[in-house]
Amino acid sequence: MLIETETTPNPATLKFLPGRTVMEAGTRDFASPEEADASPLAEALFGLGDVTGVFFGKDFVSVTAAPGVEWRGLKPDVLALLLDHFSANMPLFKPGSAAAISVPGDDTSYGDDPADADIVEQIKDLIDTRVRPAVANDGGDIIYRGFDKGKVFLQMQGACSGCPSSTATLKNGIEQLLKYYVPEVTEVRSI
Repeated sequence: MLIETETTPNPATLKFLPGRTVMEAGTRDFASPEEADASPLAEALFGLGDVTGVFFGKDFVSVTAAPGVEWRGLKPDVLALLLDHFSANMPLFKPGSAAAISVPGDDTSYGDDPADADIVEQIKDLIDTRVRPAVANDGGDIIYRGFDKGKVFLQMQGACSGCPSSTATLKNGIEQLLKYYVPEVTEVRSI
C-alpha cells in the first residue's frame, strides 16, 4: 500500500492520501487529544506527542505538527501509523460513535434570521459547490456558521485552521466570491 503526501498552504500541516475513502460522509476535525478519544487512528496520531491536530476528509487525513517540530522526523512515524491502520482495515471510529457525522469542534452558531433564508441558501450553496472542494484540496474544510446583517461567519478546519494564508483566502477569495454572487454579503469572518 502506498500513502501519498502533499504539502498544504499551512507549513505545519501535511495531507496524507491513503488511496481509499477515509470518510464515507462528512468530515471530522480533532483539535485535541481529548477529542481524539472517538477514533483509534486519531488517538494514535496524537499519541506521537508532536501532533496538535488531525482532520479526516473524504479521501485524506491531514495532520498538524506542534510548533517547532520538523516534519522530517515526524513524517515517518505518521506514515507508519497510517499504513498500519489502513492495511489492517481497522475502523476509523470506536463503536457507538458518530462516525458518519461531521462534527465541528465548536458548535457556535450565529442564528440566521428567517427573513434571510434565500440569502443563506445561496451562501451555503456557494460554499458547498465552490469553496469546500478547493479547501479540501488543501487538506481542510470550511463550515458555515451564520449570516447576520451582511456578515458571513465561517469556521476553518483541518489544514486551514491556523494557516498563515487562511486570512488571505478568506478575504481575497471567499469574501470576494460571496460578495459577487450575493450582493447582501458585506463581510466574511472566521470564528
